[in-house]
Formats: sequence, C-alpha cells, structure tokens
Amino acid sequence: MDHNILVAYAIGLLLLYLVARVLFVPIRWILILVYNSIVGGLMLWAVNLVGGYVGFHLPLNLITAPLVGFLGVPGLLMLTVLKYLAP
Repeated sequence: MDHNILVAYAIGLLLLYLVARVLFVPIRWILILVYNSIVGGLMLWAVNLVGGYVGFHLPLNLITAPLVGFLGVPGLLMLTVLKYLAP
C-alpha cells in the first residue's frame, strides 16, 4: 500500500472523530438539561402536592423546573423565599 493512502485514511479517521466529538458534546449537555428539568419538575410537583393541603403553591413552568433541577433543594428554597418577598 502506498503511504499516501495510509495518511489519507488516518486524516479521515481523525476528522471523523473530531466531527463526532463536536456533535455529541452539545447533545450530552442538552440531555443533562432535560434530565435536570424533569427532576426539577417532579420536585415542584411534589411540593405543590403536599403544599396544596396548606394552601402553598409554586408555579411549574419552563423557568422554575430547570432552575430547581439545576440548583436542587437550594433552588427550591430560593423560589419559596422569592414567592414571599415578591408582591
């Protein structure tokens, strides 16, 4: 085999690897964001389910669910404090 063909294959494989890496990294971040949003939505749903008995409600929307999913319990506490501070 000619050395030029081997170099061309090596460069082709390297380019294929780089393109796959560039495409899969953003997809992984998007999947992590979706997972955290689902977990945050479930946390807000559970708080609203329990809080419904005492008249407490936090909104479940596209801002609060990822916020609680990303920050966890401190994000949930932050939303609770903001609910009482905001008019």
